[in-house]
Amino acid sequence: MFIRKKVAIVGAGMVGVSTAIWLQRSGHEVVLIDRLGVGEGASLGNAGLLTPSSVLPVTMPGLPMKAPKMLFSPRQPLFLKWGYLPKLAPWLFRYLGHANPRDVRARAEAVSSIIANSLDDHRQLAAGTGAEGWIVPSDYLVAYNDRAHFEGDRFGWGIRRDLGFEWEVLEGRAFRDFDPAFGPGLDCAVRMRNHGTIRDPGRYVKGLWAHAETSGGHFIQADVTDFTRENGTVTGVRAGGETISADEVVLATGAWSRRLAAGLGLTVPIETERGYHLDLWEPNLTPRAPVVIASGRFAVTPMEGRLRLAGIVEFAGLDAPPSEAPFRLLERNIREAMPGLIWKRSKRWMGHRPSMADSTPVIGPVPGLQGAWVGFGHDHLGLTAGPRTGQILSQMISSQRPNIDMSAYFPERLL
Repeated sequence: MFIRKKVAIVGAGMVGVSTAIWLQRSGHEVVLIDRLGVGEGASLGNAGLLTPSSVLPVTMPGLPMKAPKMLFSPRQPLFLKWGYLPKLAPWLFRYLGHANPRDVRARAEAVSSIIANSLDDHRQLAAGTGAEGWIVPSDYLVAYNDRAHFEGDRFGWGIRRDLGFEWEVLEGRAFRDFDPAFGPGLDCAVRMRNHGTIRDPGRYVKGLWAHAETSGGHFIQADVTDFTRENGTVTGVRAGGETISADEVVLATGAWSRRLAAGLGLTVPIETERGYHLDLWEPNLTPRAPVVIASGRFAVTPMEGRLRLAGIVEFAGLDAPPSEAPFRLLERNIREAMPGLIWKRSKRWMGHRPSMADSTPVIGPVPGLQGAWVGFGHDHLGLTAGPRTGQILSQMISSQRPNIDMSAYFPERLL
């Protein structure tokens, strides 16, 4: 028998908004709560890619040996504020401990189940909301300096092949004929089909929620400080000095989830992996498809009126201001990759990716606390995996069983 519930969702990013829409479609009442606003965090500044092939974590084999050298090179996309290292060290030790073939394969297999149909997942989520127009089917390219550079990534491409992905390798003239926007320093690219982009991620998430509001959803801009409970059951949240009652509560606050998760009894090994982007407005060149430049580990995504350059990994915590060097590196790298590119103006952004020590999100019910649910820790995949994550949470809250193995995601692994 269906029971209509009031669900409070803490976090108004891609995961939180997706959860709200799927819950509404299942007949529930939703209240969305966020201290900033809808789509104002990582969902605003991400690369806009819908990439089911992005199954590999940052912690690839060999990273522990490469990382120290990368940190001391201004040309490498890895940065660290050294004063933050003592606080980071325990998490970093666990994080780097997963940089081995077995754990990489396990992570790839796990996340594949929530991103394998990303483009269709977004189409289903956005259907009838008015936000459909922001979704653009596209190819997806990974560009390399040359064939040898591509062959150096054979381990990762082998995992993708084992998971059923197919691709075409474009070399030399074939790559230049496909997309003449790139310079001679890039001579090889992997072309994958059936991917997609969001032309403006921030406006897309806001558009989704605007539809949810017309369907009865309620948004509260407030800082959630705690959860209320009674006899082992969550009964609501404390936000803005008031109590908001709810039958169920979902925590989906990304990189900010550690403190609130502790209030639910979870000790979460999560860090902010700070990401940077540059929006280049009114460019004279636009790539034919979104592309990741492998040497610089950054994405070039055509968006509404601009190109977005997104990437970089920086460890500096949640409170430090943006650093200058990552922005300079992004601009230097795009000038090398696309020598003929010019633009009218640029805009900078820095945000916080939620990085779990094992690079796998936490999705599901909180052990020992009735009515509490979590959905966070998606690393670089919040946009890609958001719709499926929201659907899964809605199914479980509605006492339905998801059609995937959830064991890799359940919070029990944190206990």
